[in-house]
Amino acid sequence: MNIKRQFPILLAAALILSAIPAGAAEIPPDATIAYVGTYTNAQSKGIYAFSLQTPNQADSQTITFAPLGLAAQVTSPSFLAVDAKNKFLFAVNEVDKTANQVGGGVSSFSINPQTGMLTPINQQSSMGKGPCHIVLDSAGKNVLVANYGGGSVAVYQVAADGRLSEATSFVQHQGNSVNKNRQEGPHAHCVTLDAANRFAFICDLGLDKVMIYRFDAQAGKITPNDPPSVSVKPGSGPRHMTFGRDGKFAYVNNEMTSTVTSFSYDDKSGALAEVQTLSTLPEGFKGNTSTAEIAVHPSGKFLYVSNRGHDSIATFSIDPAKGTLAFIEAFPTGGKTPRHFAIAPSGNHLLIENQGTGNIILCAIDPETGRLKTVGTPAQVPSPVCVVFVPPTPRE
Repeated sequence: MNIKRQFPILLAAALILSAIPAGAAEIPPDATIAYVGTYTNAQSKGIYAFSLQTPNQADSQTITFAPLGLAAQVTSPSFLAVDAKNKFLFAVNEVDKTANQVGGGVSSFSINPQTGMLTPINQQSSMGKGPCHIVLDSAGKNVLVANYGGGSVAVYQVAADGRLSEATSFVQHQGNSVNKNRQEGPHAHCVTLDAANRFAFICDLGLDKVMIYRFDAQAGKITPNDPPSVSVKPGSGPRHMTFGRDGKFAYVNNEMTSTVTSFSYDDKSGALAEVQTLSTLPEGFKGNTSTAEIAVHPSGKFLYVSNRGHDSIATFSIDPAKGTLAFIEAFPTGGKTPRHFAIAPSGNHLLIENQGTGNIILCAIDPETGRLKTVGTPAQVPSPVCVVFVPPTPRE
């Protein structure tokens, strides 16, 4: 699932935590809240909140990223999701066993938009070991979770108050692939929904397949599609998937070979057809590395993939007609093991979470070229894994 979990030394971690305030102070009304999910250990305690501000909207170089404190103390909230109305936050608890059952957890929280603090609502079993990815459907009525260790997927319905139901659907993957160390069994790594909310796609690293399911949002059910999957090159290890802006093409980063595959998408049948596969690394690099996160810029012009080991963000331009990619650069992340990155709602900035060195780097995005440039001051967070945003809420 990752090349190596690295944590700051205890002294550095103590300094990091002492620098993060206790929280609950009111934040500026024009600030975006950034929530950071982490792996909890002696250094990290759960989900941390930050305020993100650009005082001069016309100048992407001006940005502040200020800590708000520990928003919620919870076990290993490694991946997060926020509903479309920005009322609730959902997190996986990436462990193999919780207090009451075998398997990880899925937790829901209500968001205080004035302080950024989170109030727990409830938690359910993820129905499998090591839940590592979570997504909401477009209506905010269902949460879908991928269990990496368990090689399975579960669906939960969301009540009006943010409470999660017990699992309404569960699918257990079967099989393996060519790498006996990493692909001895199924490893569901990501859930992606299409724009119409009709199909769910599960990247399974252990099977070298993107599994395709029909999604019934009303009932909270997924059922195998025809075709049931699309394969990548054996030993690639598909990790995460995202769609292009117009939904005609999809992109999958392959963790084990540090490549990205473009697919054309048939939104009537749910079928994916491979268009192109490219390396995410500069020509000639031979070191130990793997990919982690993938995202398309809101403009639809650029695609980004993180490389762990090479410790860079690979930038590609997107041909809107063909869906093909062209390599632009591999931008250094200013730390080790960029497990995740996220593009701010404005589209002007990209935040890189370096899990190994416990820092978050802020970058400005050039709207014409897609290239990155480091701006602002790095933030220190122990073992950061995921960032999600809540835009400013109008206040009376």
